[in-house]
Amino acid sequence: MLLPDNIHPEQSIYYNGAFVLQALREHRVMDLLDLYMSTQMQQEMTMPVFVLCLDWLYLLNLVSLDEQGSVVLCS
Repeated sequence: MLLPDNIHPEQSIYYNGAFVLQALREHRVMDLLDLYMSTQMQQEMTMPVFVLCLDWLYLLNLVSLDEQGSVVLCS
């Protein structure tokens, strides 16, 4: 859920998506697993939550994938 009313905010996609963006801002282009590991250093989350965060950020046009499959921060 983006903004849940029955769980802690730390478990929401909205909250965790901010940590994914913060990790991606440091490098602008990162391999998927490198981005996951970098995000894990700031905020521990499961891989399914991480992927949902990426899906949400992609829908907002904040991230995209390049030809090599790396995650790119959109400007």
